Amino acid sequence: MGNILSRIGNIIKWMLIVILAGSILLVLLFKYVPVYTSPLMFIRTYQQVSNGEQIRWHHEWVDLEEISPNLPLAVMASEDQNFLNHSGFDWEAIQKVIEERTEGKRMRGGSTISQQTAKNVFLFPTASSGKLAWLRKGAEAYFTLLIEFMWDKHRIMEVYLNTIEMGDGIYGAEAVAQNNFGCKASELTRNQCAMIAITLPNPLKMDSASPTSYMYKRQSWCVKQMKWLGKFPSREEYEKKE
Repeated sequence: MGNILSRIGNIIKWMLIVILAGSILLVLLFKYVPVYTSPLMFIRTYQQVSNGEQIRWHHEWVDLEEISPNLPLAVMASEDQNFLNHSGFDWEAIQKVIEERTEGKRMRGGSTISQQTAKNVFLFPTASSGKLAWLRKGAEAYFTLLIEFMWDKHRIMEVYLNTIEMGDGIYGAEAVAQNNFGCKASELTRNQCAMIAITLPNPLKMDSASPTSYMYKRQSWCVKQMKWLGKFPSREEYEKKE
């Protein structure tokens, strides 16, 4: 019996070593290689096929330098204003979410751009409750720490803007620019970038190509926040600050 337990323990140990080593190598690989797919893209495709719908998959990788500088600024303004300063987790924002939940206010997300990138690239979506959700949160935190350690902020933003869902079958800056605004990602205006950014919490319900009055209000708010933030620094400017 003791030998069996020892063998099982060794198997588990080596499985954990392989998983950890594989995850580190994968994060290192994506530091240099474009991320052309994500788990969510495959899930959406499966859902479309299961529903007998035509497959909608619009995605084209572009470097951060080929994306309007207004877009990283807009997503920072809307999603994570402390992105350049935190190490993956915005503890102040998390505390506010906890307080709002305790007070019974409308719940909002507290995830940073780093956390969303880790989730989008490395994990499959699961239900928002139960044991799997807790395991996924742990894995999300692990990958968030890895990318913050191994990538710089510009790489995190680059991967985020290329993999985030931005509409029905639309993934990334170049795809949303072409499909919703008839231009390249580099040609997106400040207002267009703000409109894209405010849809990110729910891109399947909020279509940046067909804004509602509520979306225009959110866009106006986002533009004001963008002016307050100033600009998204170049890689050289960010490295000098460090």
